[in-house]
Amino acid sequence: MKYETFNPKRHDVSKVAELVYDVDFRTFDMLFKSPEKAIDRISKSLADEDLETFLVILDDNDEIIGILIYYVDRFPRHFNFKSFRLLIVDILDYFALSDVGVGDLYVAEIAIDKSLRGQGLGKKVLSEVIDYARQQNLNRVILDADFRNHGAKKLYERMGFRQFNKKRVKIGKFERGMYNMELKIN
Repeated sequence: MKYETFNPKRHDVSKVAELVYDVDFRTFDMLFKSPEKAIDRISKSLADEDLETFLVILDDNDEIIGILIYYVDRFPRHFNFKSFRLLIVDILDYFALSDVGVGDLYVAEIAIDKSLRGQGLGKKVLSEVIDYARQQNLNRVILDADFRNHGAKKLYERMGFRQFNKKRVKIGKFERGMYNMELKIN
């Protein structure tokens, strides 16, 4: 397994868009009404990503098996004005996701291909992120677990993460909530 900075000219944009969709499919389905529409719109927006910290995870044959998006010392407060529906996702994120400070490594997304889930790859990626944070002398690794994703929250807790905050945003019938979780390094 290896990591490369995502390059829309080199990597399969549709595959990457599908992985982005998988992380937050409930919100995308609510806004786009179908996975196909959501994945198509995500594909079109990928050229605008902060590529420095948007990584694809590759197997030994250079096939994409996952993605990792992270930020150090900041949470990107960019808003996608090219798509109204993706702008709504960004606004929901603004109110529900962790606050990131200096010395923090924020894991925005980890997604592993559906066919490879349950094999410990997500745990391995997160372990490598934690090791990287230690090498960089960062204070903590933070991430968010959706209220509805009990399995992810339990995995994070087994790896030493603890909930430090809980945020939720509700618009009409739609509700999005996150457990803000941290692993203190130093």
